[in-house]
Formats: sequence, C-alpha cells, structure tokens
Amino acid sequence: MKRVLLFVLPILIIVALGFTLSGVTQARFTEEKLMDDLKRKARSVDESLELSAKYIIINNDLKQANRLVESFQKRERLQGCVIYNKEGQVLAVTERFSDLKQKDRPYLKEILATKEPRGALEKFQDYSVYSYILPVIDDEGEVLGLVEVIYDTSYLFTTLSELWRKISAALIALVLLITLVAAFIQRQIFIMPVRRLTQWFAHFQKGETDKLRPFQEKGEFGKLVSEVEQIALSLRVARKVVSEEANERIQKEEVWNESKLKDLVHARLGENAFIVVSNREPYMHVISDPNEKAKCTRPASGVVTAIDPILRACGGTWIAHGSANADKSFVNSKDKLGVPPEDIRYILKRVWLTKEEEEGYYYGFSNEGLWPLCHVTHTRPIFREVDWQMYKKVNQKFAEKVLEELPAKSPFVFIQDYHFTLLPKLIKDKRPDAKVALFWHIPWPNPEVFAICPYYKDILEGMLGSDLIGFHVQFNCNNFLDTANRLTECRVDTEKFSVVKKEKETLIRAFPISVNGHIPARLSYNEAGEIAKIREEFNLKDEITCVSVERIDYTKGILERIAAIDRFFEKYPGYKNKVVFIQLAAPSRTHIKRYHELISEIDELVEKTNWKYSDGGWKPIIYLRRHFSPEEIKPYYALADFCIVSSLHDGMNLVAKEYVVSKADSSGALILSKFTGAARELTDAVAINPYSIEEFADAIKFTIEMPKNEKIKRMEHMRRVVLENNIYKWAADIITELTAIK
Repeated sequence: MKRVLLFVLPILIIVALGFTLSGVTQARFTEEKLMDDLKRKARSVDESLELSAKYIIINNDLKQANRLVESFQKRERLQGCVIYNKEGQVLAVTERFSDLKQKDRPYLKEILATKEPRGALEKFQDYSVYSYILPVIDDEGEVLGLVEVIYDTSYLFTTLSELWRKISAALIALVLLITLVAAFIQRQIFIMPVRRLTQWFAHFQKGETDKLRPFQEKGEFGKLVSEVEQIALSLRVARKVVSEEANERIQKEEVWNESKLKDLVHARLGENAFIVVSNREPYMHVISDPNEKAKCTRPASGVVTAIDPILRACGGTWIAHGSANADKSFVNSKDKLGVPPEDIRYILKRVWLTKEEEEGYYYGFSNEGLWPLCHVTHTRPIFREVDWQMYKKVNQKFAEKVLEELPAKSPFVFIQDYHFTLLPKLIKDKRPDAKVALFWHIPWPNPEVFAICPYYKDILEGMLGSDLIGFHVQFNCNNFLDTANRLTECRVDTEKFSVVKKEKETLIRAFPISVNGHIPARLSYNEAGEIAKIREEFNLKDEITCVSVERIDYTKGILERIAAIDRFFEKYPGYKNKVVFIQLAAPSRTHIKRYHELISEIDELVEKTNWKYSDGGWKPIIYLRRHFSPEEIKPYYALADFCIVSSLHDGMNLVAKEYVVSKADSSGALILSKFTGAARELTDAVAINPYSIEEFADAIKFTIEMPKNEKIKRMEHMRRVVLENNIYKWAADIITELTAIK
C-alpha cells in the first residue's frame, strides 16, 4: 500500500491543485453571473414601481402604499418593498422588513440629494439581502421620495455550495479512479512479477523443485530474474557437491569436532532443514537500566550450553520463547535474528507468550508439576487444570511457529525437554513426513510415579508422536519403556527398544549429552588475569579452593553441600584457614514459592556457617548469588583445586564435564553425586551420596589429601572420556539415528 501511495501521491496532488483552481474560477464566474442577474431584476422591478410610488407619494395615499408593499410579502426569497417620502421617512414597508423603521440609514439623504439610485448588499437580521433604492422624481425634476426593493441573496450561496459539492464529488471520484488505475498498473508491472519471484524463492527455499516454473518476464526485471535463476541453480549444484565431499571427510576424521559434525549434517541432511525447539532461548537481549543500552547475554541453562555449539557448527533455526525485556527490539518482521551477534551462524526465531501463558505453561505445569514429578527430591508436584490448559495452548502456538518454518521435503525437528511433550504429535499430525526427535534432559521416573500426573495419557500420546526419544542414560530409557507399556495401549519391542502405538513406531535411545570437548593447552592471558583479580577480590592466597556452579534449585543439593562443609570443618578443624568453598549460584524461577524460600534458606545457612568458622579475614564459604556468563565462570574453574557437584537427582549435569575440560594441566579433582547421569561416564570422580553428610564430609577430606599423581591420572582419564564423547558426537549420534529411520 505504501508503494502505491508513493507512486500515486504526486499525480493526485497535481490533479487536486488543478481541479481546485478550476473550481475556484468556475465558482467565481457563477457568483458574478448570479449577482448580475439579481441586480438587473431588482432594478427592473424598482423601475416598474416608480409610477405607482409617484402617485402614492403625491396623493399621500397610505392605504394604497400599504397594499403595494404587502404584495411583496407572499413572494419567495424574502423579497420586500419600502416607500419613503422626500425627507427619507418610511411611508410603507413590507411587514417582514418592518425593523427598517428603527434602522439608521444615512445613505438615504445622499440618494435624495444626488438623485442617483443605489444598489448594495446589506445585512438584515440573520439574512444577507440585496437592496436597490430608486429616487422618485416629478416632472420638474424634484425628488418626491424613494422606493426600495429588497431581495434575499441566500439562494446565491446555496447555489455556490451546491456547485462546490459537485466539484468535490467529481474530484473524489477522479482521485479514486486514478488510484485504482495506478494500483492496477503497479500490480501488473511490479507487484505481480515480484510476487511470482517471491513464490519461486519460497519453493526453492523449501526444496519444492517440482513447483519451480520458468519466468517469462522481459526487460530489466527479466534480466534480474534470469540472474536469480542462475544463482539458485549454482547453489543447488554447490549443495550437492558439498554433501558428497562432506561424506568423504566424515570417514577420515576420528574425533568428533565442529567441522566433522558440519560434514555429517551436509552429508545426511543435505538441503533438508534442521530445526531446534526449546523453551529457553540461547541469546537474550536485556535492559537492566533504562539509561543503558540492551545487552546480549546467554542464560544459565544446560540445554543452551549443549545445543548452541551444535547449531554454530551446522546452522539451522532455533525456535524459542523470547522472554527478555528487550527481545522484541532486535527481531525482524518474522521475529527472527541471526546469532551469535558477533559471529552469525544460525537463525533464532522468537515466540512471544503472554504473562498468563508463561505463568501457566512454564512456572505452573512445567516447573511445579513435571519438574518435581521427574526428580526424586521428595518435593510434591502440583497439577492445576488452568496450568494444563495454558500448557496445551503454548504447545499449539509453538507447533504453528514450527510448521511455518518447515520446508517441503522431510525436515528434521529436534525438540528439547519436558516443556513440549505435546509438540511431536501436533507436528506429525500436520506434517507426517517430518522427522521428529525429542530429547528429555531430566530424569524419567518409574510408572508408579509418572501415573501421579492427571494428564499422563495425553503426555505419553504427544511424546510418542516422535520418531525418536532420547534420554541421558539407559536407566531412564528403561523407565520410559515400562511407563509406556503399563500406562498406555501400545506394544513395546524390547529388542529394538521401541514403542509401537497405532502403527507408529518410536525409537527410545540413550544419548549421554556432553560439552564441546575443546581442551585448552594452557591458560590464556585473559584467564590468568581474571584469576588474579578473583584472588585479589576475595583475599585468596595459598588456600585450597573448591568451586560449585549451578542454578539455585532444590534438585542441586546446595543445602546438603553446605551441611557437608559444616561437618567437614567440624570433623577436621585443622583445615580451617586452609580451604575455601566458592559457590556460584544463579537465581531462577523465583516466581515459584519453593524457589523463593530456597534462596532464603541458602542465605541463612551460608551466613550461619561463615559465622561459625570465620577467623579474621578468612571465611569458609564465598557465596556469589547472581547470573554468571560462561566466560565469567571459566576462571573460577581454572582457579579451583577441586569441584563439587552434589545434585540430589540430575539427568546429566554438564558442570561436571565443563570443569573437567577446563583443567588445562590435568590438575584438580571432581566430587560427583552418584545420582547424576554424569556419574555413569566420569567414573574417576570421587562418588558421593549427597544425602549422607558424613560420607560427603569425608569425601572432601579424601579429595584434598589425594596424591597429585592420582589426581592427574583420574583427570586425564575423565578428560579423555569427555573428548571422545563430546557434544558433537552426541549430536552426530542423534542425527545418524534419526536419518536412518525410514
């Protein structure tokens, strides 16, 4: 519409100005013509009355005078007549103009003196009238009196108004006609060719090559189209070549890395789209101060830590909830932007949720219902019908956004976590050709626990819409198979590890998630500087340092860890002033009462422990409660002599693996809860039961006193495990499994 206006507006302005000038000229001519006619008529009538007026004045026949002037009373257009004597006094006047008797009219004496008639427009009450006054002269040339004829002129203005209405109507009709013609012309010569080109691009983008039609355009636009077709053809050929070359390189490289994963994607997916769906977005635009510019940050999330390197490597589209306060300012008309900001590798599409949707779907059903249900931490799950309805609504909204992005041929959709249990079926119902994988990042409970959820049937049916469901460890796969077998009508194939429901087969596989596996050879200059700053800020000298990093969540065992630290110093007081525990804790889900209470409990317990053991400038726990970016966390990993991960129940726990790969010199040690998925792989960590405070405290002492050679041996083995089973291999295993499905 804007283009049409820009095209038509100059024409309309010129036409409107020309039409207005023409209308003004025509109106002025009409006004002058009507006025001349009125003057002639008034003069003619006045002259025809002269003889009668002369007789009346000479004979002073007032009766005849009144009869004469009243004859004008019944005429149209407010006509009137007035007869004056030679002194200018009114002898007779038409009743409707009787007020003229009181009106001072000095020009009457001038007419009597000059004997010249006078015609002029006058204001009478609310009327505009034309008055023509004629002197009545006897045979000797003496003035006997005056006779005046009065005409209402309002009909002149009515006529002119009607003329302007006709001119305006004609102008509007002409403007509309010009606009329609211009819009039609623009549509034919510009919009339709561009629309055909846009549709051609859309088909090409989705891989619908059978719908690509040759263009018949001529002229300059035809040349543009021809060049576009050539570029598109070259791109398709290049994609084919890249796919073949990538397949060859995959066979040569041993360790999975970004380059090898990229080759796998080119070889297995080809031109097919790769789409990731998660609740948490990988990059957020936040304004913390109204006077400052928005900052782009990465949220504290294991999903983000795992998936971002994959999309950096192979590209694609990540669809997520745009939850930050400045997110809308950085997207285009399709709610998309390129990320990472400093080195664009893939597309982020943001989905907007209302406060009510976020409250019900995310804080309510997902995190007060499914989260505690799946974690064995003895926190009671809460299920509300209103939250469930919002959860269904948001899953439907995400399904619509995903379907908008799907190309024509066999796209790959990779859904993350418990926020989208209904999404696989919603997508498959509309696009059965799509390959859909769901990865469950948290533990899966046994059937008895999962049956607590009132909506378990809908959830299982939604999840089984997937072609592939992945868990961190085989134990969770077994629990899911048992759950599906006992709570829904299906057939479980224990040989293929799959669930068949209504002739739809879903593979169940264990894919232990990991980190990027890049192991630095040495500390960078910046990291060494950051470590020095940390030591100076917290007055750290030769103390043995421990670090723990996590979101503030009741599943992470933070309270149990602080209790174990308390017990450690109580049992082994010789370590006072020698060991410092640094806790990096990012607040999350503070809208939920349990999380809000947990923050207060941790604050209180940290303060109590520090008060109990503080000595001079030393305190046992340095508690830093705020969000830390991955770059800010790295120097703490490098600084720490050992790391504690004491989750009460965790799907995997990437902090453990992040700490392992951060130790450039193979120093350090890891205390790891046996209730984490990572404990299945990192068997050289010091395993603990976080509920056993005595065992936990002894494990801290054991780790501190472990010989250096033993620490190096254990750390090198753990680093080898993470290197060989890194995030790129995790993604490669899932993509390989998914592409193998027929």
